[in-house]
Amino acid sequence: FELWRRYTDDPFLLLVGTVLSQNTNWRNTRAAYNRLIVKFRTPEQLARAEVREIQKLIKPAGLYRMKSKRLKELARIVLERYHGDLSTVLRKSPEEARRELLSLPGIGYKTADVVLVFGAGRDVLPIDTHIFRISKRLGFARPKASYEEVRSELEELTPRGRRGEAHVLLIQHGRRYCLARNPLCDECPINDLCPIGIRRAKRARL
Repeated sequence: FELWRRYTDDPFLLLVGTVLSQNTNWRNTRAAYNRLIVKFRTPEQLARAEVREIQKLIKPAGLYRMKSKRLKELARIVLERYHGDLSTVLRKSPEEARRELLSLPGIGYKTADVVLVFGAGRDVLPIDTHIFRISKRLGFARPKASYEEVRSELEELTPRGRRGEAHVLLIQHGRRYCLARNPLCDECPINDLCPIGIRRAKRARL
C-alpha cells in the first residue's frame, strides 16, 4: 500500500499503478512502477514514449504488451480530455467522478475506486480478490456476486468515513489469514464469526 500512500496527490500515477497491478502481485507491481516512473511519470512523457520502451520497463508486472498499449492510450486521453490534470474529475461527486474514470481505457471498477479513495479521499470501498474471498466466506456476498453487489453490501456494513481503512484492513486479513488455499482458520481472529472457521473448529473437536 506504500505505492498509493506515497502518491496520493497524483491521480494519474495512481491510475498507472493500478493498471500495472492488474493480474499480478504487489512486488511485481512495485518493481514495474518504479522502473517506469524514472523515465515517464507524466501524461505528456508517457504519451510520447515508444510502446517497446514502455514494455521493457513494465515487464515485471506481466501482460506487458497489453498494459503498455493501455498506458500509452490512457496518457493520450488524459491529455486530450483533461490537459493532463485529473483533479477536475476528482472534484466532482463520487458518482460523476467514477463514471468519468470508468470511461478511460483499461479502467474498471476497482481501479476507479482505488483512485477515488486514495487520490481524492472519497469514502468508497474498493473490492479486490482478497475482499471478494472474505466477503463470500463470511456470507456477506453470494458465491457469484458481482463487484458492484459486493461493494454495495460492504459499504452498507462499514461505518461512514472508514471505508478506505476497511479496504486496507480486509486486504491485510486476506493476505495474513484468509488465504485462497489453506486458510489459517485456527489463527484467524474472527474465526468464530466465519461459517468456514466454525465448521473447521467443529471437525477439529471430533
